Amino acid sequence: MEMRDVDRALVQAAGAVARLRCRSATHTTAAAVRTPEGRVFTGVDVRHATGDTCAEIVTLGTAATQGVPELETIVVVGDRGRLVLPPCERCRQVLLDRHPTIQVVVGPLDDLRLLPLTDLPPEPTRQDHAVSGQ
Repeated sequence: MEMRDVDRALVQAAGAVARLRCRSATHTTAAAVRTPEGRVFTGVDVRHATGDTCAEIVTLGTAATQGVPELETIVVVGDRGRLVLPPCERCRQVLLDRHPTIQVVVGPLDDLRLLPLTDLPPEPTRQDHAVSGQ
């Protein structure tokens, strides 16, 4: 699906949060989600020795606290210039269970695409996407 201005703005929103809040090993990715009405919610991952919570999950929780029943689009942006990242397998499953029709922004900045969650290619094997530098 072709990117629209609102999709590019969502990438910019996640990127701004990543630049502002992802400055340590505690926070390494930011996510932004948009509702069908155009409301945007953002969040960052939380890394800790007891376990990590991805930015997507934090952002879903933020939207839920505002009573948002449906989300239309999500994007994840990494710190330190890692750009747009696909959701990890765990987050894909949560998104599929909670928002099965959600679209995901993926690809390099010069060739971003909007894909249905179910059309994402399999994620390369790795522990999670929150580790800086991956």
